[in-house]
Amino acid sequence: MQLQEFVQTSTSLPNKGISNVLELLNEGATVPFIARYRKEKTGGLDEVEIAAIRDQSKKFEDLIARQKTIIDSIEEQGKMHNSLRAKILETFNSTELEDIYLPFKQKRLTRGEKAKKLGLEPLAKIIMSQRGGDPEVSAERFLKGEIYEIEDAIAGAKDIIAEWINETGNLRVRLRQIFERRAILTSKLVKGKEDQADKYKDYFDYNQPLHRCPSHRFLALYRASREGLLNVKARPEEEGVLEQVKRFFVKGNDACSDIVTEACVDAYRRLLRPSLENEVLSVMKEKADKEAISVFSKNLRQLLLAPPLGAKRTLAIDPGFRSGCKVVCVDESGALLTNATVFPHPPQKESAKAKAKLSQLVESYKIDAIAIGDGTAGRETEALVKHIHFSRDVQVFIVREDGASIYSASSIARKEFPNYDVTVRGAVSIGRRLMDPLAELVKIDPKSIGVGQYQHEVNQPMLKSALDDVVISCVNAVGVDVNTASPYLLSYVSGLGPTLAENIVAYRNEMGGIASREELKNVKRLGDKAFEQAAGFIRIRKAKNPLDNSSLHPESYAFVEKMAKKIGVTVESLIGNTDKLKELKQEDFPEIDGYTFKDIVSELNKPGRDPREKAKVLEFDHRIKTIQDVQPGMSLTGIVTNVTNFGAFVNIGIKENGLIHKSQLADVYVEDPTQYISLHDHVEVQVLEVDINRKRVGLKRL
Repeated sequence: MQLQEFVQTSTSLPNKGISNVLELLNEGATVPFIARYRKEKTGGLDEVEIAAIRDQSKKFEDLIARQKTIIDSIEEQGKMHNSLRAKILETFNSTELEDIYLPFKQKRLTRGEKAKKLGLEPLAKIIMSQRGGDPEVSAERFLKGEIYEIEDAIAGAKDIIAEWINETGNLRVRLRQIFERRAILTSKLVKGKEDQADKYKDYFDYNQPLHRCPSHRFLALYRASREGLLNVKARPEEEGVLEQVKRFFVKGNDACSDIVTEACVDAYRRLLRPSLENEVLSVMKEKADKEAISVFSKNLRQLLLAPPLGAKRTLAIDPGFRSGCKVVCVDESGALLTNATVFPHPPQKESAKAKAKLSQLVESYKIDAIAIGDGTAGRETEALVKHIHFSRDVQVFIVREDGASIYSASSIARKEFPNYDVTVRGAVSIGRRLMDPLAELVKIDPKSIGVGQYQHEVNQPMLKSALDDVVISCVNAVGVDVNTASPYLLSYVSGLGPTLAENIVAYRNEMGGIASREELKNVKRLGDKAFEQAAGFIRIRKAKNPLDNSSLHPESYAFVEKMAKKIGVTVESLIGNTDKLKELKQEDFPEIDGYTFKDIVSELNKPGRDPREKAKVLEFDHRIKTIQDVQPGMSLTGIVTNVTNFGAFVNIGIKENGLIHKSQLADVYVEDPTQYISLHDHVEVQVLEVDINRKRVGLKRL
């Protein structure tokens, strides 16, 4: 099988698109670049489809490498022959490949291997043939060395037969199907772990067909098993499986057949069942991982593309009780102007001083908005701020703090603010998150942002790869102002990376800014390929050529000039001129493919438009500050903070997020909550139940 055929079989995408994507990837093109600027080659494939081609290409390479390793290993043993080599080279299913390799795999000294070393393999073949005769009589010929008794000889032969049964590929395929279709997932409490396992009490005596188990439930069981709190198994009903094994190997009804029957039972219970159980659990784990990572990726995308406030002077507050509230003021670019600490809450209760200080800061630094962290003392601080009569219009926002403490202690934060402590850095991060969530959150490991589902249980390399893809996609979808972006944001631009990002920042600092996309070519080590990949995603505000502040790639500038000339206007007057743009016809520009023509016209209509919405103020219910204030039947306003496979978590203005179970999301059956609700949605909810001891609030969407 060739690479293209493998990818097509796995993705069902058009062959031409696959071929061109593979070619572009080999040339060093990135996924965002291919999706945005090479639509004519891919047939309009999107980022998800292009990433799938990339990932399947890597999987193919891994399979080829594994084939080679297996062939080399078998050749070293002197057991390779042409038909076996051909079978290995024709197998592109990793599980089937391992089945082929199983009989040749180097193992520790097993019972069967030990019996072979004692010379009992011929006896095993005699018994396995089941051609009549007394096995005990046959066994007498093998009483030598360490074998003194007939029973020992037969037991050794049975161990060899059990391993032959275990290594039979066709049987494993059949039993694997049975495990996949009929395995029952069960969990039992580990004796003596009642107290530690309280949060898993719904699973103390649990069973469900494995293939019907939702991913979030499986990952909960997986976590409990890893913590040593639950015993988790996945097995089909044994009697039917044993019957299948016996059908493969038991050929008669004599003494030899009885021994083979015993070997079948032993092979299943000791070798096949543990192996296939691990396999089926691993397959389920991989499926659950993919679903959880998909949910995490969707949430992260929505979080990164959250509505920005924009370039506004902002006062940010990291609230606290005993240690006070850390206050910072930042300018339109996010640069720190000043910082202070106020103590409006217990035990100090200096609310009058705090109000006066905040009012003075708002006036002195011409503050447009106030960002308050949603952690401890957040609601109390919000109430205090809203009772201050400022001399200017100031919007007040509650901003989620997840990951701010991670950022404040990071090397990135230390580099940005070497002369300030973690409290100042955390407050600055809260303010910048309001102004531009994407630019600030790229500095934090996505796993620390709090929008995942069992993220510590899923495959970590797979999770990192998926989340990196999301960050790269979001950064390039929005575009990056090259003259204000941090090196961390620039590093995610297509074709750049950390080194070129640092070089760009060094160049702009030296030159006092970058005036055009073309000037990027002067940056150290930024060659033609990097320029090609990055240029369209870079924005130059107030550039001499207005196209430098759009998502149009420089390779399309000549096309725009031809379009403007065709209808008798300048490029500048064509930008944003809806009436003139309507005069452009695709057939008048045969040198421009349809995808590029459509993208050019679309971008010229709204050049450089930020795809994100604008930030909105959310007013929480003033009646509630803690979970004790929440009562069943209340109607409340909240903001969605996390979406999982089983529902959505909502900040209703208290420390504990409420849960809208998916059964309460809509008046119809909800399979996938992400189809009905998104991160940052402002929602109206009704309180269904409150469990103060377990700190849980059940909600229904209104």
